[in-house]
Amino acid sequence: QVQLVESGGGSVQAGGSLRLSCVASGFADSSHAMAWFRQAPGKEREGVAGLGIVGGASYANSVKGRFTISRGMNTLYLQMNSLKPEDTAMYYCAADPYGTHWYSPNDFRYWGQGTQVTVSS
Repeated sequence: QVQLVESGGGSVQAGGSLRLSCVASGFADSSHAMAWFRQAPGKEREGVAGLGIVGGASYANSVKGRFTISRGMNTLYLQMNSLKPEDTAMYYCAADPYGTHWYSPNDFRYWGQGTQVTVSS
């Protein structure tokens, strides 16, 4: 049974940093593509960053140069620097055996419960 548990969200001022973590269980490390998505109130869920099975990282244009996705032992991370108010959202970790399109929620089978990130100006 696959489980994804996020942590690390919180409230910060613009320009601050947060590090999100997602502990994964129920599948072999690096056997699944993984990604971070976010959803703000009234908006669609969007891809923030993704890691393919072979490890290549991809980022949304809005976060390039500020966010870094990485993977440790059964844990996915998202280091978020230079945060902006528009980064405010619920952040979700996702995993899939294929995850063909890292930015597409439809391509991910497993989801965490989310962690809230709030950035004030």
